[in-house]
Amino acid sequence: MKNAFEIIGGKKLKGEIVPQGAKNESLQIISAVLLTEEKVTISNIPDIVDVNKLIELLGDMGVTIERLSEDTYTFEARNIDLNFFQSDTFKAKGGSLRGSIMIVGPLLARFGKAAIPKPGGDKIGRRRLDTHFLGFEKLGARFNYDTTEEFFNVDASNLQGTYILLDEASVTGTANIVMAAVLAKGTTTIYNAACEPYLQQLCKMLNRMGAKISGIGSNLLTIEGVERLGGTEHRMLPDMIEIGSFIGLAAMTGSEITIKDVHYKELGIIPEVFKRLGIKMELRGDDIFIPEQDHYEIDTFIDGSILTVADAPWPGFTPDLLSIVLVVATQAKGSVLIHQKMFESRLFFVDKLLDMGANIILCDPHRATVIGLDKRIQLRGISMTSPDIRAGVSLLIAALSAKGKSTIYNIEQIERGYQHIDKRLIALGADIKRI
Repeated sequence: MKNAFEIIGGKKLKGEIVPQGAKNESLQIISAVLLTEEKVTISNIPDIVDVNKLIELLGDMGVTIERLSEDTYTFEARNIDLNFFQSDTFKAKGGSLRGSIMIVGPLLARFGKAAIPKPGGDKIGRRRLDTHFLGFEKLGARFNYDTTEEFFNVDASNLQGTYILLDEASVTGTANIVMAAVLAKGTTTIYNAACEPYLQQLCKMLNRMGAKISGIGSNLLTIEGVERLGGTEHRMLPDMIEIGSFIGLAAMTGSEITIKDVHYKELGIIPEVFKRLGIKMELRGDDIFIPEQDHYEIDTFIDGSILTVADAPWPGFTPDLLSIVLVVATQAKGSVLIHQKMFESRLFFVDKLLDMGANIILCDPHRATVIGLDKRIQLRGISMTSPDIRAGVSLLIAALSAKGKSTIYNIEQIERGYQHIDKRLIALGADIKRI
């Protein structure tokens, strides 16, 4: 049997916690080392399965990798073995990792060719890679799909800058196309580009390497192709999803917690959304301090109608935190409508919360109304299985606030996105055992 967490809930936590480096930024930044033969040093890399798999894949391709400390690596992509992409090892490893798509842009840019197995990872939807492929095709890449092998070979010996209007503001799609365009001939314009802080980080890093990208932070990026890129140093932002999760955790468990070094101005609307749920917090330097609070009351809209929290592309509210908001709302005073617009089936963990005693009406696959219990009735501990990364952490937070014992199975889903989460919560006083 696989690992599970056993949690005795209902304890107040206390102390400081440092968020890990951002998972979603890591997958882009680490892929970008393929754009140069010079050394690139990256720090604040989270020690999580998805990121470690990508680092291992780069090693297999011939990148020289040195681990300087717990969270800092150097990468030197001087001698890349292009035959590796036809190997069975690559087909197996590349296929099991959603992030492996991110190496395609840099490989096309630097070597004029790439290959990709059909990617795996989370089952959130099918459409997601079209944006990448359409962008590469506009730059002049040609795809050959081998149906028996489920394998794409891509030829991009002559990438030309062009105007690209993305069909959706996909973060990974934008990042991949930017990496392909930095070494293309001429100027590329990407409109409806994603503008997440992670993507801004990537563009700033590429500019330090010698790229010419303007419009960073907006949805219109202009990229003047250059001949070559050099080495650089880069530090990841803290993971905003973790920061939001810890804010929710503090409120649910009535704990006093300080979240360290949060890069507050990169959090966008996230703190405001939690404040609307009634959670008090103060900024101390670059730390968020959350005082112990026994109750929190959900705001209404100005005309008194029920608050709606919905996800949207940045600078809107990230879909990855909606499940956290939903859980936190179960113990608030008041009601809120959670509207998950960007993905299907992300709300299907609600049944576990109902079993724990939460008051939630699932309207349809995209909407749930939460009627807060105002901590008058504590959730009950149960046994449950984590369906995906974000729901997993939401259930973990619910379990920490619940009465009695909970067991969460399938925790490798949680560990794909959160490093040493049990140890870090135990340090705050949580009662978590790995079984």
